[in-house]
Amino acid sequence: MSTFDRLFGTANPGWPAHLGSVSTPIGDVALRPLRRSDGQLWRAARTRDQSLIQRWDPSSVLTWQQRHTAGQWSIHRRMLTRGARLGSALPFAIIVDGHFCGQVTVGGIARGPLHSGWIGYWVDSEFAGHGVATAATALAAAHAFGAGGLHRLEATVAPANVASQKVLAHLGFRQEGLLQRYLDIDGAWMDHQLWAMTAEEVPQGLDSLLQQWRR
Repeated sequence: MSTFDRLFGTANPGWPAHLGSVSTPIGDVALRPLRRSDGQLWRAARTRDQSLIQRWDPSSVLTWQQRHTAGQWSIHRRMLTRGARLGSALPFAIIVDGHFCGQVTVGGIARGPLHSGWIGYWVDSEFAGHGVATAATALAAAHAFGAGGLHRLEATVAPANVASQKVLAHLGFRQEGLLQRYLDIDGAWMDHQLWAMTAEEVPQGLDSLLQQWRR
């Protein structure tokens, strides 16, 4: 337990957590908290996959290379870990047979009358196309609705991002509308589709999500 946890505890009922596993054609998918040692693989994968990821990523004054230094990994991990401890996020590393291959995050968690959050992910291209993203999203969503205590999950997806739309559709997320000029992405304000799911739609948690995926 960290000094932060000993002094202040945690405001997040779903954290920390290790989740898994779900079988895919290329191995078993599991989720765990981010580690300092994940930084090297995080940097390598996202640098190599710049052309695949950057077009969906928020704009930044930093270049892609500047955004993926060892120092930026430390900042990124600390921010997500602090958000998890304070109850505003559930950030996970995606693991396939023990190998780091991406991230899935439930963020923007609001309690009170909402009990909602958003979910997003990215996967190393070397592991893409084999159900890894879908399995990781299912694990994170089931945990958010279960131990995380959420009632609603949202996902916003650029209309051209067909791969992400397929992940959400496979798990039973509903497209609820179009958010115009919603996010500053790669230097432009882009429309995004709004997808959502509520806890009532997954009465058996992970089993419900996986059954929907297999159908």
